[in-house]
Amino acid sequence: RRMAYETILTKKDSGALLITLNRPKVKNAISTVAMDEIREAAQAAETDDTVRAVVITGGPDYFAAGADLNDALAIDTTRERIGYFDRWHKLCFALETLDKPVIAAIEGFCITGGLELAIACDMRFAGEGSSFAITSAKIGTVPGAGGTQRLPRLIGPARAMEMLMRAEPIDAAEAERIGLINRKVAKGGALDHVMQMIDVFGKRGPLSLRLIKRAVQR
Repeated sequence: RRMAYETILTKKDSGALLITLNRPKVKNAISTVAMDEIREAAQAAETDDTVRAVVITGGPDYFAAGADLNDALAIDTTRERIGYFDRWHKLCFALETLDKPVIAAIEGFCITGGLELAIACDMRFAGEGSSFAITSAKIGTVPGAGGTQRLPRLIGPARAMEMLMRAEPIDAAEAERIGLINRKVAKGGALDHVMQMIDVFGKRGPLSLRLIKRAVQR
C-alpha cells in the first residue's frame, strides 16, 4: 500500500481508515487520479485486520464540488469517454463491494459527482449546514457515475426524478427526511458521529458485517 497520495490523505484512527479528499484549490473536485487513489486506498483496507471500516470525508468545510471538469473537457474520443466513466464505475463498485462498511462523513456541499461518490457508500452522516444536489440537468448532461440508479434505490423513484430534474440543492434536514442521509448531526460533528458508529462496529462480528452488507445489496 502506498504511504502518500496526490489527491487524498489517509490515516488509521481507532479502527477506521480515514480517507480525506484533499484538493482544496478546486473544492475537492474528483479527478481521474482521485478516483484511482480513493479506490486503491479503500481496497488496501480490505486485507488490514486493524481496520473495521472505511470513512470518506472532505474535511470540515465541504465534501466535494463534483467531478473535475478539466478531465471531462480533455476527452476527445468515444474510447476516452468510455474509459472515463469506467473509472467512475470501478470506484463506486469497489466501495459497494468492499468487505467492510464504507461510511461518508459530510460537511458543507456534496454536489453531483461528490454526491454520486457518497451514495456509493453504505451510510452517510452529515453536519447541519450541508447541502446535496446532482446538477447535471443544468448543463444538459445526465448523471454518469451511478446517480440515476443509486439515488432511486435510496429515496424512491419519484423523489429521485424530482431531485435530478430540478437539479437544485436540498439541505441536511430534507436529506435526512427522504433517507438520502442516515442522520443529520451538529455542524462539524459528522466525523465524530461516524467514529462513534465504528466503535460500535468493533463490538460486532466482522464476518456478520461483511455478509449483512453483501446480502442487503443482493
